[in-house]
Amino acid sequence: MNAPLRDQPARYGAVAMTLHWLIALAIIGNIVIGLSMTEPAMPALIALHKSIGLTVLVLSVLRLVWRWVNPAPPPLEQSRWLRAVARGLHHLFYFMIVAIPLAGWLMVSAGSMGHPTSVFGLFNWPAFPVLTDMTRSVARPYHAAFQTIHVVLAWAMIFLIPLHIAAALYHHHFHRDNILLRMLPGVKLRSGA
Repeated sequence: MNAPLRDQPARYGAVAMTLHWLIALAIIGNIVIGLSMTEPAMPALIALHKSIGLTVLVLSVLRLVWRWVNPAPPPLEQSRWLRAVARGLHHLFYFMIVAIPLAGWLMVSAGSMGHPTSVFGLFNWPAFPVLTDMTRSVARPYHAAFQTIHVVLAWAMIFLIPLHIAAALYHHHFHRDNILLRMLPGVKLRSGA
């Protein structure tokens, strides 16, 4: 069963599903890598972490643009309270999937002496121009601030991902609705749910 590209009233389309799962896998992988890094971290792990982070940033911006031009399916029937919580958490996720890699890029840019970041060894991603024009002593506090933002938001994401998964499974197993199924490719939706 092939999903149409655009979102439908009953389920997400192939583009939204693909972006959702690619971003989810990349974020989970990057969390594992981030937690594995030690000071001084292994250069290969740092390079991989940066490459995945920049990929998440690009995919997240694409996801936001896609969501803007292609609205999501309407929410399923649930209480006003649950709908408000779900909406708030989705907005928080959208903020974080952009803010975490953006803070990482700004952190690296403020500490990189203007050096670009190699993305999977394929091409160079430039350092953020304003930060690289500063002297290192002026940029140091920015580096520290962006590092703090990056780390705090990453820990918040570590907490929110299991909550997001638990909510999807709760809906699937206890409410027996289509919230989880409409984001899974190739599965049939439950009738009457």
